[in-house]
This record gives sequence, C-alpha cells and structure tokens, in this order.
Amino acid sequence: MRVLGVDPGLTRCGLGVVDGGLGRTVTCVAVDVVRTPAEDDVAARLLRISGAVEEWLDTYRPDAVAVERVFSQHNVRTVMGTAQAGGVVALGAARRGLPVVFHTPSEVKASVTGSGRADKAQVTGMVTRLLNLAEKPSPADAADALALAICHLWREPMRARLAEAEARAAELARTHRKRLAEAARRKGGSGTAGTRGVRR
Repeated sequence: MRVLGVDPGLTRCGLGVVDGGLGRTVTCVAVDVVRTPAEDDVAARLLRISGAVEEWLDTYRPDAVAVERVFSQHNVRTVMGTAQAGGVVALGAARRGLPVVFHTPSEVKASVTGSGRADKAQVTGMVTRLLNLAEKPSPADAADALALAICHLWREPMRARLAEAEARAAELARTHRKRLAEAARRKGGSGTAGTRGVRR
C-alpha cells in the first residue's frame, strides 16, 4: 500500500510518500515541502499548494491520503490557513476517488514513537530510523508528512478490522432483535387464536 502523508500549512506544506511492505516494513518514496510566500494572497497560496498536491497525486499514485487533523490553537490565522490547506488536499484526493483520513498529532506521535507526547525531534529521529534514511528530513514539516504516512499504514489495517467487527456485531444485533420481534408476534397471535376457541 502506498500513502501520501500531508502536513498541511500555508507557509510550508509537507508532502511525503511511503510504501508499506510486509509486517511493519516502510520505505520512503519521496518527500518535499511546498512553500508559499507570506505576502501573496490566500487564494494564490492555496492554488500553489493545490497544484503541487495534484502533481504528486498523479506522479506517485498513492492508494490513500493521510492528513494531519487541525486542532484549535492560540493563533486563529494559523489554524484557518492549515485547515484551508488541508481542505485543498482532501479535494484533490476526492477528485481521484482516493480515501482521505485525518489523523491527530497524538495518534501520529504514538504510532511512530510509542508516545503521544513525543516532541518534533523525537518524531524526526524515529522517522529517519524507521525509513532508514541517510539524513534527517528537514524541515520538520517533511518529517511530519512521512510520519503521517507511516501512521496511516500501521493504523489503517487495525481500524479496518475494528470497523468490520463492529459492523458484524451490529448485524448480529439486528438479526437477534428481528427474531425476538417475530417470536413475540407469533406468541401473541397464538394466544389470540386460543382465546377465540373458548365459549363463554
């Protein structure tokens, strides 16, 4: 499975493509950071990010796209820009019929380092080690994009199995309720029939 991980942002948008192999084997295919000038208007910056993402989607043809979920921060402008960049990525993937999954920062950190409170240096170090890279990805946005892809590769099979189990349990519950309802109807019907045969 091939995943495009995206660490969205207006100033820097990290992109990382990772292939998943047997077990938990992961291989880096490509990594980069799209930068947009702060003096440009938002529309122009989003267009530039969209163009880069579209190019990566067509070039590397991932099976899924993993995007970092935006959380409320003190800087509202930063949050808005990050959310807008993430929306552009999701739109590009949706046009190609690709699944898009949003992972929280703590999910990514826990998947890669084992701790949801790991700092950026720890995440970068583990990404470098897991992907057997010659040097650490820089800036941190690049490492975060790769970490997102790894997180998705390792979490998605578990999530899919859990969803399948929940769906089976829900179906069993529906079948059970249906049988109980049918049994209650039959019992009620037979009781009525028996009453009709009694002369008073």
